[in-house]
Amino acid sequence: MKKLRLILGDQLNTNHSWFKEKNEDTWYCMFETRDEAAYVTHHIQKLVGFFLSMRSFKEELEAKGHQVIYYQLDHPDNKHNFHDNIQQLIASLSVEKFEYQVPDEYRLDIELKQLCDQLSITSSICSTEHFYTNRNELSKFFKGKKQQTMELFYRYMRKKHQVLLVKDQPLGGKWNLDHMNRNKWNDKDPYPKQLQFQNEFEHVYASIQELKINYMGTISAPYFEYPINRSQSLELLQFFLEHQLKYFGTFQDAMHDNEPYLFHSKLSFSLNLKMISPKEVIDASVAYYFNHQEDIALSQIEGFVRQILGWREYMRGMYWSQMPKYKTMNHLKHHRKLPKFFWDGETKMNCLKKSLNQSLDLAYAHHIQRLMVIGNFSLLAELDPDQIDQWYLGVYIDAIEWVQLPNTRGMSQFADGGLIATKPYISSGNYIHKMSNYCSNCHYNQKERISDNACPMNSLYWNFLIKNESKFESNFRMKMMYRQLDKLHSEEKIALMNKAESLLSSIEDL
Repeated sequence: MKKLRLILGDQLNTNHSWFKEKNEDTWYCMFETRDEAAYVTHHIQKLVGFFLSMRSFKEELEAKGHQVIYYQLDHPDNKHNFHDNIQQLIASLSVEKFEYQVPDEYRLDIELKQLCDQLSITSSICSTEHFYTNRNELSKFFKGKKQQTMELFYRYMRKKHQVLLVKDQPLGGKWNLDHMNRNKWNDKDPYPKQLQFQNEFEHVYASIQELKINYMGTISAPYFEYPINRSQSLELLQFFLEHQLKYFGTFQDAMHDNEPYLFHSKLSFSLNLKMISPKEVIDASVAYYFNHQEDIALSQIEGFVRQILGWREYMRGMYWSQMPKYKTMNHLKHHRKLPKFFWDGETKMNCLKKSLNQSLDLAYAHHIQRLMVIGNFSLLAELDPDQIDQWYLGVYIDAIEWVQLPNTRGMSQFADGGLIATKPYISSGNYIHKMSNYCSNCHYNQKERISDNACPMNSLYWNFLIKNESKFESNFRMKMMYRQLDKLHSEEKIALMNKAESLLSSIEDL
């Protein structure tokens, strides 16, 4: 039977069972399309990274003897959408069966199902063989439970997969060591080494320019520095284990003007394109920890395991349990337009300026910059979650909707009303000062609340609490915040609200 198998740009798994055997009646197809490049405004490094990785994967399959039909952006037969390209190949190759791996984005899931309904040949779908969980495992786990927190799911995953356990109990006696992972980094601390690859990208970049695909951000380095294949991904993992893991937990929440990556692994791009699997990463990391316990504290490896085994799988489960309605949720009814500085980084707020420019320059920011700087400001400034989603999905090189949407709309913006986060993740300028050196180089004064040069985060923070008191005053995790609010005199509350409204009315000038 002549088969055509579709491989999406985030399905670059060379260990998939599809590739165990070669068959002269099986063709694999991969497409660089304008539709996928332009359904949201992507960062130029994201576009380059996906296309470079796809091309590398194609070459690897061909080297192993598989038949691959690959449409680059400038291919003369490229119709620039999956439907037309696949229909064209089915006809030209006399294909008898179409197969694909389950997509991880809802829109593609629907699109490919609709395509199969229109085909005159048989079709089938199979697993990507990548995640620890299937789409529905999280929903089944939480069925009948009063609490649906990531922490409960994380413990379940640790037990199920026997990670950092001693007789079904957590190694060290505690499941979560996050309280040990909140240190600020400064120049006196260990210096973070980085590994950068030298992948040429001129041809891909030229094709993007020729098709006039709109993008954001910059790509100025002579080489693309992220891994674009499995070999480079494994090299990056090994580098992380040898040079960064022993400091990862301690500084995982830290931010610094001159160190965008600190001790973060940068493996999320490789993971989300499936060039490397989460189980490989967990197994290698845990094994390395046990072989180097004299140098690596338990809190370092536990924090890393929690991000991948816990948070990553939890986000995916929440995405599939809530879509498609999740994408429209706006619990707090925020509708303010994104300020221009989200696109050019021109703001006097140094924390935002650094985080936004880093995102635009590198297509990268770690979780605290995304959550507690950019996300925190967006929530306090009442920005529209639809626009926030579009920006986050486009700007980050590792952003695919299944992981971006629940992190942004749920965890960051509380637009889901608390399905993911048990409270809004908000703070004044004090948290940012505690975790970074941003405030020391800022136009504004982190200690001031209502003066002309007061940190905008401060009045916006108190304004949010005051305006939403009826929604959150009974939230157990926000009791301390509201106790502090109760200590303010009514005149000060009014002054803070007036200050916040003044800032929001001239938000482009911040």
